Amino acid sequence: MLDRLITELDRALRTLAAPARTYRTVPGSDLPETDLEPAERSRVGSLMRVNHVGEICAQALYQGQALTCRDPAVRAALRRAATEETEHLSWTAGRLSELGSRKSLLNPVWYGGALAMGVAAGVIGDKWNLGFLAETEKQVEAHLQRHLDRLPAADQKSWRILEQMRQDERDHAHTAERLGAAELPAPVKLAMRAASRLMTGVAYYV
Repeated sequence: MLDRLITELDRALRTLAAPARTYRTVPGSDLPETDLEPAERSRVGSLMRVNHVGEICAQALYQGQALTCRDPAVRAALRRAATEETEHLSWTAGRLSELGSRKSLLNPVWYGGALAMGVAAGVIGDKWNLGFLAETEKQVEAHLQRHLDRLPAADQKSWRILEQMRQDERDHAHTAERLGAAELPAPVKLAMRAASRLMTGVAYYV
């Protein structure tokens, strides 16, 4: 038990403080940097900061869900999805650096809140755990589409990153559904959307 706690603490510290790794080529890395106007660059940096926060939350969420889920197959699926989310963390952090922008100052807060939600989702049962995962990924996919629509047309580097992330999130949702995800009640979905709007609104600036 102690070994597992140490492993999970190490995972948290790596997410918050260490450079994330990517096993795939960064989408758009073959494209030249676009000469954006200062206002456009600032806006894209804010959007990418929000998406980086989303990936911080995804790591914590998957960690919490894997800690409390009962089915080894579900736990393995959560770990596989977390690996792809780690790549997203790397891509968004790299793009923030290229844009001359910064990460959210509240990343430890976002991480702690998402971890608690993940633990709670796992405690209530695997089908609801998977349902929470599926709904989260559907909402993230829709969120990414909105960000894609807000990007300057010339910024294909950011577009490629967000588009690949959107496709990955859709695949994660489909995986959860195949494993037996339950449909969440409408009030829960609405509460998740409200929490997401709060997070994205604050992270855009802080």
